[in-house]
Amino acid sequence: MANLKNKTTTPMKTKDIKILLVDDEPDILEIVSYNLTAEGYEVHTAKNGVEGVAKAKKKLPHLIILDVMMPEMDGIEACEIMRRTPGLENSIITFLTARGEDYSQVAGFDAGADDYITKPIKPKVLVSKVKALLRRLKEDKQESEDIVTVGNIVINREEYKIVNNGKEIILPRKEFELLALLTSKPSKVFKREVILDKVWGNEVVVGGRTIDVHIRKLREKIGDHHFKTVKGVGYKFVL
Repeated sequence: MANLKNKTTTPMKTKDIKILLVDDEPDILEIVSYNLTAEGYEVHTAKNGVEGVAKAKKKLPHLIILDVMMPEMDGIEACEIMRRTPGLENSIITFLTARGEDYSQVAGFDAGADDYITKPIKPKVLVSKVKALLRRLKEDKQESEDIVTVGNIVINREEYKIVNNGKEIILPRKEFELLALLTSKPSKVFKREVILDKVWGNEVVVGGRTIDVHIRKLREKIGDHHFKTVKGVGYKFVL
C-alpha cells in the first residue's frame, strides 16, 4: 500500500500535568498522592467535595480523581459542578471509590465522569490507569488529522483505511467511523447515545443492538482486548 506518513502529536511532559485528588480518607490521599508524585506529576489534594471544587477552579487540573461518598458535598455533585465550570470542560474526571454498583457507576458517568475505578486497587495499577487516562492529553489535533496513529493502529480518515500491526484492513463506513470515534480518546467511555449521535446521527433509526453488532465485528477484526464494555453505559477503546 502507499506509504503513510504518520502524524503524531506530542504528549505533555509529566511535570506539567496537574492532578487533583479528592477523598475524605487521609490514607488514600497520602498513598495515592505519594505514588503519583513519584511519577513526576504535580499533585494537589482535597478532603471533601466543597474543597475539591474550590481547588479545581483554582488549579484547573488536567486530571481529577474523585471519591463518591464524602462529607459536605459528595463526588457526584462535585463532578456536576466541575463540568459546568469554565476551564474544566476538558479536564479528565474519574471516580475512585468503593461503590461498585452499576447504578452508582451510571450516576457517575451521567454526572460527566470519563471513567470509574473501584477500590481497593494496588498503587501500581492505579498509576497505570492514570497514565492510560492521560494519554488523551495529546493535543486534540488528532481529531482533525487525516492520518493518526493509536498504538499499533494507523487510521487513514481520508481513504477510510486501517493498518493494524502492519496489516491493511478495509472497514465498512460505520465500523470505521465507530473505531475512529473510540480511538479519538483512548480509555474514555463513550455513552451509547453519544455513539449513536456521532456515528449514525439522523440518518436512520437504530437501537443499542446495532452498536453491539458493530463492536463485535471490530473485536473480530482489530482485537477483542481493545474494546471494553461498561455495562449500562457504553464502550471504550484501550491500548
